[in-house]
Amino acid sequence: MLSRLKDIVGGFLSKSSPGKAEIEELVRGIQRVLIQSDVDIKLVFELSKRIKEKALREEIPPGLTRREYVIKVVYDELVKLLGQEKATIRMGRQKILLLGIYGSGKTTTTAKLASYFRKRGLKALAVAADIHRPAAYHQLKQLCEKHRLDFFGIENEKDIDRIIRGALEVYEEKNYDILIVDSAGRSALDSELIEEIKRVDSILKPDEKWLVISADMGQAAYTQAKGFSDAVGITGIIVTKMDSSAKGGGALSACHASDARVIFIGTGEKIEDLEEYDPVRFVSRLLGMGDLQTLLEKAREVMDEEQAKRMLEGEFTIIDFYQQIENVGKMGGISRVLEMLPLPGIKMPKDVLKLQEEKFRKWKYMIDSMTKEERMNPEIINRSRIERIARGSGTKPEEVAELLKAYKQMKRMIKKFKKGRFLRRGMKLDKMLSGFGL
Repeated sequence: MLSRLKDIVGGFLSKSSPGKAEIEELVRGIQRVLIQSDVDIKLVFELSKRIKEKALREEIPPGLTRREYVIKVVYDELVKLLGQEKATIRMGRQKILLLGIYGSGKTTTTAKLASYFRKRGLKALAVAADIHRPAAYHQLKQLCEKHRLDFFGIENEKDIDRIIRGALEVYEEKNYDILIVDSAGRSALDSELIEEIKRVDSILKPDEKWLVISADMGQAAYTQAKGFSDAVGITGIIVTKMDSSAKGGGALSACHASDARVIFIGTGEKIEDLEEYDPVRFVSRLLGMGDLQTLLEKAREVMDEEQAKRMLEGEFTIIDFYQQIENVGKMGGISRVLEMLPLPGIKMPKDVLKLQEEKFRKWKYMIDSMTKEERMNPEIINRSRIERIARGSGTKPEEVAELLKAYKQMKRMIKKFKKGRFLRRGMKLDKMLSGFGL
């Protein structure tokens, strides 16, 4: 959905003087994308009608061109369709119960939430309370061990009361801020699941009950959200698999139609691939307008304060460059970073992105093959040193030379940031990407 809407909006923005025909072509393109994304057809045609009426009949506000105004109308209507307001996530002490059927990504989301709250300075405990799926206990335990998250569970225990009461004891005794319970699932919301959830609810007394729904459900998300809400009450929804599903728009619009607030979206398999859902930011990315706020938040999460301070002071070694490569990976890779930059109508080919990811991998090997002196002072690296680094990293001398060139470009760019030159002139796309060799 993301790339297709960007292409359609980019095509419209390339028109010098868009008229009725271009606006209708834009609306038809949006219709196709939304219907293919499993958004309810009635909602799609209502949205299309409003866009056309406003874009063709309303007076254009002062200071806007017809083209800019049409995109604003599209933006406003998509925000209404997909949620309009961002949910408030409480950062105080609380107990969270996760609900959902099999395959929704509930167990992985439990670990992601524990990591999310830990990054914000809160002590979180992840609890394995799915007594029906044997792999759930081991999956959550392994995720927590891998990412050094606190975990509670009783292997092979079939008494849900004992698990929940045991988790509550640990929660109180060790003074945790956040308790996140991964409850049992089923292939469907049936009477047995409802009774078990009600039992857990009565013992746990959660502050939040969040339903985890897979984006590939599309419009069926409405039925599930309403079913869980009527059965046990839900206070929010987490939509997972937003990175791979073509039906993501359908799931988001269906949740909104059910009056349930989407609070998070899962955007990948990594522990950090969980975002607060903000319809305004999400639609900005859909239309290629970027999401610099989310990009900055992710950058703050992965960047070391001392490193950031050095860079602001103009100090930038090849060790810092190495760290930036790792940070891009932690932020979801180059494609995710570009997604959050305001680049309407600009699309980076997948093969180019794949080549660059491979280049990053080689660069890390090259830097690992350098001496400490070379990392601190790359200017001393001459031809013979380049050849030695290439041999040690299994690469070619010209590839090492390309790494050094990219490092110098990035260093120059950071110096310009410090002097404010980019802020005065406006950062050009080629300048922004050249530091990473794109």
